[in-house]
Amino acid sequence: MTINKTKNGDALTIALEGRLDTMTAPELEAELKTALDGVETLTIDMAKLDYISSAGLRVLLSTQKVMGRRGGMTLTNVGAAIMEIFDVTGFADILTIA
Repeated sequence: MTINKTKNGDALTIALEGRLDTMTAPELEAELKTALDGVETLTIDMAKLDYISSAGLRVLLSTQKVMGRRGGMTLTNVGAAIMEIFDVTGFADILTIA
């Protein structure tokens, strides 16, 4: 998985590419722990994300909780396959999806 970050003041955009699964979720989690200092709004761009597993869902949920106290987190460019996973798991009702 490739993680691209763009920071603009207190706003951070993270673009994910590839698969967010058991092997790559710890990488994203570690990246977020260091990248979220001073961030009030987080946007996660999923245009090039091909797959997400339960491990990836866990990282998104924990990040949503952290960002809920700071300002907010939005997922953008969610493809049909990923959206179906969000719908089936109920995450579509928990996460902010633009």
